[in-house]
Amino acid sequence: MASPTEIRKGKVIVYQGTPHLVLEMQHRTQGRQAGFVQTTLRSLQSGSTTTTKFRSTDSVEFMHTTTQKLEFSYKDADGHHFMDLETYEDTVLSSEMIGEDDNFLVEGNSYDILLVDGEATRLELPASVEATVTEAPEALRGDTAGNVLKPVTISSGITVQVPLFIKKDDVIKISTSDKSYLGRVN
Repeated sequence: MASPTEIRKGKVIVYQGTPHLVLEMQHRTQGRQAGFVQTTLRSLQSGSTTTTKFRSTDSVEFMHTTTQKLEFSYKDADGHHFMDLETYEDTVLSSEMIGEDDNFLVEGNSYDILLVDGEATRLELPASVEATVTEAPEALRGDTAGNVLKPVTISSGITVQVPLFIKKDDVIKISTSDKSYLGRVN
């Protein structure tokens, strides 16, 4: 057991008997009262988010976590399949666990998978991914005044706003946090 002051973003703790990922944490004090740690936790089983306070007298149990780089192979009815390139072991993450991150998965790319006590529990996306443009309308003459954007569709099926010079089959870099265009890949 550890003190709540040791809680950090990205750690996994046991809260109400289930593993929870720490999304945010703030250490607070109020006047003469004892300090406390306010946290935002996401359940690794249900995916629900909770905000809770831990007093300095509480104790917290941390779970052993590791991160493993696995290659995304394919998606089927069982879920999303990731392969360890050293052992060729197949790891399956459910579609509920992946959620909207499915839009950024590209076959053959490697991703970090969070393992809690040896069991895969969460996909950790990189800050940006590269994707191929599959559909892009032509720019119209006279549209070049200012910072004009057009919608294009990438290989995963999502639509992204990009500058007018982007064409079909271009490879672009996209932010995974807000689906924004970051640049063209040469």
